[in-house]
Amino acid sequence: MQTQTIGFIGGGNMATSLISGLIASKHPCNHIHVYDIDDTQLQSLHATFNINTHPTLEGLVQHSDIIVLAVKPQIMKSVCDHILTALGPKNPLFISIAAGINQSSLSHWLGKQAIVRCMPNTPALVQTGATALHANNNVSPQQRDLTENILRAVGIALWVDEERLMDTVTAISGSGPAYFFLLMEAMEKSALELGLPEQTARLLIQQTALGAAKIALESGESPESLRKKVTSTGGTTQQAISTFQNGGLETLVNQAVHAAFDRSIEMSTELGEN
Repeated sequence: MQTQTIGFIGGGNMATSLISGLIASKHPCNHIHVYDIDDTQLQSLHATFNINTHPTLEGLVQHSDIIVLAVKPQIMKSVCDHILTALGPKNPLFISIAAGINQSSLSHWLGKQAIVRCMPNTPALVQTGATALHANNNVSPQQRDLTENILRAVGIALWVDEERLMDTVTAISGSGPAYFFLLMEAMEKSALELGLPEQTARLLIQQTALGAAKIALESGESPESLRKKVTSTGGTTQQAISTFQNGGLETLVNQAVHAAFDRSIEMSTELGEN
């Protein structure tokens, strides 16, 4: 990957996170390029990472072997139209991190290019992201490895063979951080009602969430098994879990995930090739 030049179209939070992760993993800063319509953002990225910045999209395209599409989904078609006019004979690898834009639309706008569609999530901002990837048939094994290396700079990266599963990924890991934040928010409100100071409650909840996730990642056991291990019969945890279950938490979570899944499909239609 170190001989490849990587260009980012869009220099927002997710692009900044990827750039930071790449540099931390020893990718040369002079092999990273970025274009953004916000000149202040370009100046900030250059000052922070000493990377190459471009005032025009055309300049970025001409200097990049890999192009990361890190723009808002609503302007993706317009950006792709501009890319096509700048490509010439180049055939870069395209990596899209825009939510709701499917392979069909990307191929319609960019032509017969090698395209990887990615669904990262916001913990990538602190190098603990979870990203699913789907490649079209024009992506070579080497390009798959390159893409995986780029996304692994900010967390884990997993391939899905069927693009339809990207909507499931969106509903689970893409939207998932907000689900956990909601639970943490509700727990904090309860803690305040029961007398804990705000900062004490918040830190206890944050560390508890971190610890639970770490155990789940490292143990290799199912969530059900882990839950049962920490739920003593007749104890405080069992009382809380029974209340969750009797209140229909599992059904509500299932409904929420399906709602996010359905919305992901709707967005693909709304933002798609037409």
